[in-house]
Amino acid sequence: MAVTIKDIAKRAGVSYSTVSRALNGIGTENTENKKNILRIAREMGYVPNQAAINLKKSRSYVIGLYFSAISKMTSPFVLHDVLTGVYQITGSKYNVVVKGIDMHDTGTLNPTFYDGIIVLSQRSEDMDFMQEVLGKGIPMVVICRTVDVDAPNVTTDEERAMELAMDYLIENGHRNIGIIEGNPELDSSRLRRQGWRASVKRHGMNPDSLPVICGNYRYASGYAAASQLLAYKPTAMLCFNDEMAFGARTAITQAGLEVPGDVSLIGFDNWDMSGYSDMRLTTVERNMGQIAKEGARVLLRQLDDGIIDNRRIYLNNKLIIRDTVRNLNDTVRNERWENETEHRHEMP
Repeated sequence: MAVTIKDIAKRAGVSYSTVSRALNGIGTENTENKKNILRIAREMGYVPNQAAINLKKSRSYVIGLYFSAISKMTSPFVLHDVLTGVYQITGSKYNVVVKGIDMHDTGTLNPTFYDGIIVLSQRSEDMDFMQEVLGKGIPMVVICRTVDVDAPNVTTDEERAMELAMDYLIENGHRNIGIIEGNPELDSSRLRRQGWRASVKRHGMNPDSLPVICGNYRYASGYAAASQLLAYKPTAMLCFNDEMAFGARTAITQAGLEVPGDVSLIGFDNWDMSGYSDMRLTTVERNMGQIAKEGARVLLRQLDDGIIDNRRIYLNNKLIIRDTVRNLNDTVRNERWENETEHRHEMP
């Protein structure tokens, strides 16, 4: 049986993609590591499959854009911003095929169909798919989640971002805060939860004393969660995304209360909801379009220029201060956050 790159990778104790780059003279692999891979290849009698090489050189100009799940977990706002961001970089040169990892049949990826793949990963279960992509030698970039794979990562620090949001509520005098979290299966929900809890602890409060309701990042779940939280008479609600925050606002107003006079609101994402509501929501900006564009740029540098950059790239989040958080500090204004109108606070 012919020796494969996978056989060499197993003997050398490195990834498939590392062996592929070493054998093809691509990138800047460690010299000793490369020498060891080439030595093992010679010892094992590896012979490149010229037919496969020639076939791979025939570009398809198709990029796969894979979401963890499209129907159940991905907000339509995420879909819109990510697709727009990717298309702005790929232009008319590449066709983009959108799929969900949850609908993928393991082992069916065709390396001749895709020139490269962008993965918007939200779950640890996506790792098997990513390993299949790399195992078949398809260039890949992972966005929105930090993962330990031999591929570039483009993401934001969601834990720090939600910590910043909770800091803002507490420093504006709020203590009775209701939390509307997202789908607990998603890594983003876990990170955001760690963030707000860290802030609460740092301010000498017990995070377990605050009421928490899990939504699914959709408007209706925000409405339902807020309806339940109102029984605790919170002065503020921290929402894991803007869509749920707007649902929460509807529940608050239907209960005869006002935002922010009775209940303050803070969201996450900074979606453009101006066409749906007049509420100017204070929120954390996570620019999915910019994340998608940077991921596409990294992938195209590899496909078009042969530049492989397997770094983790973190883009900044910003706290966008608008009109939905009331300052409860009667005597002393909190100068850290005070501003006349809209204010953008850049994360350090």
